[in-house]
Amino acid sequence: MNLQKIEIEIGRLPRHEQRQLMCWLVATLDAPSAEELRTEWLQEAVCRAKELDSGEIKPIPAADVMKKARALIR
Repeated sequence: MNLQKIEIEIGRLPRHEQRQLMCWLVATLDAPSAEELRTEWLQEAVCRAKELDSGEIKPIPAADVMKKARALIR
């Protein structure tokens, strides 16, 4: 299907469905790629590891984190 046919089909959709499609397209275009996400998460992990190794930050036991999270959602 080419772009012109897609445009015609979109024009036949009800307005609310056109808006939904537009929102989806904008969200898709603004979303980082899988590779960008992978790179950003790797950079964050390296940064946090350095902070832990240097003693700049102290680790928090998982049990404490889960306890606090559960308290926040209650």
